Amino acid sequence: MQCPSLTTLKTPNKISFISASASTPSSAPKREKDPKKRVVITGMGLVSVFGDHVDTYYDRLLAGDSGVTLIDRFDASKFPTRFGGQIRGFASQGYIDGKNDRRLDDCLRYCLVAGKKALEDAALVYLNAIDKERAGVLVGTGMGGLSVFSDGVQSLIEKGYRRITPFFIPYAITNMGSALLAIELGFMGPNYSISTACATSNYCFYAAANHIRRGEADLMIAGGTEAAIIPIGLGGFLRLTPDASRLTFEGPHHPSELSTEIKCYKSQFIVATSFSDLVMESLEHAMKRGAPIIAEYLGGAINCDAYHMTDPRADGLGVSSCIERSLEDSGVSPEEVNYINAHATSTIAGDLAEVNAIKKVFKNTSEIKINATKSMIGHCLGASGGLEAIATMKAITTGWLHPTINQFNARHLFVLMLLPLTSQLNLQVRYTISNSFGFGGHNSVVVFSAFKP
Repeated sequence: MQCPSLTTLKTPNKISFISASASTPSSAPKREKDPKKRVVITGMGLVSVFGDHVDTYYDRLLAGDSGVTLIDRFDASKFPTRFGGQIRGFASQGYIDGKNDRRLDDCLRYCLVAGKKALEDAALVYLNAIDKERAGVLVGTGMGGLSVFSDGVQSLIEKGYRRITPFFIPYAITNMGSALLAIELGFMGPNYSISTACATSNYCFYAAANHIRRGEADLMIAGGTEAAIIPIGLGGFLRLTPDASRLTFEGPHHPSELSTEIKCYKSQFIVATSFSDLVMESLEHAMKRGAPIIAEYLGGAINCDAYHMTDPRADGLGVSSCIERSLEDSGVSPEEVNYINAHATSTIAGDLAEVNAIKKVFKNTSEIKINATKSMIGHCLGASGGLEAIATMKAITTGWLHPTINQFNARHLFVLMLLPLTSQLNLQVRYTISNSFGFGGHNSVVVFSAFKP
């Protein structure tokens, strides 16, 4: 259920507002049985701090490695923070032609490469085998083409408007990732972008699945892209932090120890760059073409805290109601969930709100395993939900959950709930949720399970 909403009543003289209270669903509906409406995951693609191969990415997570390193793509010496989740060794050969590769913003380059890799993973090398008018793309971003925007502003100030690249507008706007990928593939189905800060990827999964459920598409590529590790991106996040000195890399510590996540509150979250997406299609369509089925998307939910620009509601009401609605949409009871991939950004307010929400929905959390992917890859902003969804898919298919590193503040309630850095945990995942929340109070939760015919 959504957080309290406002219902407008028109009268001859005024408009009054009545607050409607949220309620918990009394019972979950039956799970979807229609193969035209069941949504399955058939492909995964990513560009991450651990490379662009899904298996390598998950192996590094299982090993408890940190992808946070010292930034060297620009001179970060004047910043109190000099480390982040920087992508290294990115290669686009065979996926983007050289001319476009040189001028594209990084968030678009990541989108094209990972999107095509996801199609390869879904055994869709020969695209003529599908109806392209019923295949769509829904790629979102929180920040958009930040590099091309920053460079354009600098050119305007230093050299005048005639020195701004003619690609400034196309490469800066947030819909261009979806557009370019569709142009390259010839996909003529639903195509747009969603920008809900760090909740973006989950919003895209939710919307893409609903296009399939409504019969508007057979197949959707959905995910998020982000490339914010540039001076203005790092500086902006530092200014957002009340005490930037807490983010300083100093002493004998390696950046991986100060890096990320819930556990180390002296560092708060660490900015990272990435792209990640899923190929989602109707069960009927996947089975007709003999697609490899990785897992099943059962449902999801989105809502808004309607509370504050950057802080969540302390009581977690927006999050708890979003989780409840996602389970209702999926036909899954709270008792059936045994794994949660947490949003877990390493901000005390956000982590406590998430804990409160989880404890409200799941009365007994002793049987639920919770981990935090951001502890190793940093906060990928609009792409984070996609990276976490892929980690969730791999947990379902391998039966292994990755640990959560950098849990230094053992007094914190959330830390006690997370899988510690010992070793990966073997678990037969029954039903799992993946949480993503964004500035502005945007909440999104998606529910997955192993595929069962």
